Amino acid sequence: MAITKIADVIVPELFNRYVVNRTMELSEFFKSGIVVNSPEFNALASEAARTHNMPFFEDLQGESEATLEDVKMTAKKIGSNKDVSTTILRQNMWAATNLSAALAGADPMKAIGDLVAGYWARDMQKELIAILSGVFGTTTAGEGGTPAAETRMADHILDLTKQTSAAAKCISASAFIDACQLLGDAQAQLSGVAMHSATKSYLKKQNLIQTERDSTDVEFDVYQGRRVTVDDGCPVDTDNGVYTTYLFGNGAIAYGEGSPVGHVATEIDRDKQTGGGIDYLINRKAFILHPRGIAYTGAVREHVETPLRTELAMAENWNPVYEPKQLRIVAIKHKIG
Repeated sequence: MAITKIADVIVPELFNRYVVNRTMELSEFFKSGIVVNSPEFNALASEAARTHNMPFFEDLQGESEATLEDVKMTAKKIGSNKDVSTTILRQNMWAATNLSAALAGADPMKAIGDLVAGYWARDMQKELIAILSGVFGTTTAGEGGTPAAETRMADHILDLTKQTSAAAKCISASAFIDACQLLGDAQAQLSGVAMHSATKSYLKKQNLIQTERDSTDVEFDVYQGRRVTVDDGCPVDTDNGVYTTYLFGNGAIAYGEGSPVGHVATEIDRDKQTGGGIDYLINRKAFILHPRGIAYTGAVREHVETPLRTELAMAENWNPVYEPKQLRIVAIKHKIG
């Protein structure tokens, strides 16, 4: 009886393109519009450099001048700054024994591709949560307290745990409105919310979660008109029962899928010396997952090739460079009763 091997069903170029597209289809963050892929970031992720400078002009400042006869105008300058992103390199390998059921499918390449894409969708959501932990985190104070610890995105955090009463520490409809108000007249930008499943259950018990359908008849949950993404990777301080919920504007996170020189996205290997032989499928990703307007500093980075997930979760590696109202991410720290 003929035995189907990975090499018989996987065409690397086709497989990788399928996995990339399918990963974005499966990810709740992509479906909600929080993460948006763009050709610009695809190009950046394909560069040989591991960090990428993105200069921009700052908004015009100052007051207008009165129009007066015989009075010359004063020229004002326009400021500039730069956003910085980093390419993230990740890889994994699966043996044929792990994929044996997929190999028996009617379309083995599609079946394996769905398994791999599902894996990357989950893994990239972990990556994003780590980045958010760093963005909203507090730096460690230096020796002797210099430099002092700082929370660089403090003006985008609503910390309900500082309230006096137990009820006020819990997430609620009014607290959610207060969180949106952190962006002032720019709050209409906030179109999605990511929360822990326990937070969603708490709000659902209060009849605050509604279910809607899109044009293709796919159901999704909304909270105060904003699409809900549930991820149990959202931070939880189990000792104190403190949860973190995130609000996002559409496209707040930029995504780029790259192919730098020397990058081999999909490879197949075989160990002929073990048992009857073991087939291996290797899949690699070079991508950018960047919160727009919050520059990656690389202050703590052990490896030249790529930042580790633990490093992305460090506050030292992120610094806001856009005007506050242009930063389309807000965090709520709260309890759930």
